Amino acid sequence: MNRARAQGWLFAGSIALAMLLQLMPLPAMLLPIKPYWLALVLVYWAIETPDRVGLGFAFLLGLAGDVLAGQLLGEHALRLTALAFIVLRFRARLRFFPVWQQTLAVLALLFNDRIVVLMVRGFSGDPMPPATFWLSPLVGATVWPFVFILLDDLRSRLRGREA
Repeated sequence: MNRARAQGWLFAGSIALAMLLQLMPLPAMLLPIKPYWLALVLVYWAIETPDRVGLGFAFLLGLAGDVLAGQLLGEHALRLTALAFIVLRFRARLRFFPVWQQTLAVLALLFNDRIVVLMVRGFSGDPMPPATFWLSPLVGATVWPFVFILLDDLRSRLRGREA
């Protein structure tokens, strides 16, 4: 298998796995701490391969997430598009940050995502969420180094095998 095809499978597989993890049922007590897997994987690919991940891709990925989750159509699309815009805008800086600084940047991105969720749900007339609503970005930032290192290691192994 050539390098481009293997990288394509890794890209598609990581997106599919993120969607499956997003759909994974959890007990009601653990739902507030479930990380936004689609966002974490999208941030990684936007940093590493911006030619594959654009605003249109983020929007389509968000629409797929909306359909799979059965939520308000366009909510995930808006969230992921805003996230991808910010990451692509600051990609040159984010790419060279050490992992701990990337983690802080991802934390800020995930908090920004929560603010977008509050705005969307406020416009749709939903009540304010409980305080545990803000725990998910903390867990997502905690998981980020593992996601980054795993995907980066898989990409480097694919590059090394073909060289």
